[in-house]
Amino acid sequence: MKGNIGERRAKLADDIRRQVGTEATKRLLRTLPAFRLEKEVPKQFTDLLDRLDGAEADKVGGQRQH
Repeated sequence: MKGNIGERRAKLADDIRRQVGTEATKRLLRTLPAFRLEKEVPKQFTDLLDRLDGAEADKVGGQRQH
């Protein structure tokens, strides 16, 4: 019985991966605001990344490679 449950879960996971990867699903997701890609990183995030780079440089003695 346990093997049967494991097989069903694996099949379900495979089905979900297959459906999420279809072009129709990708098209749908691109229309939803939560899944739209930002063309630019907001200044707030670039400032935070710069601060993180500085903290890493102080700790390690080098800068992150871009």
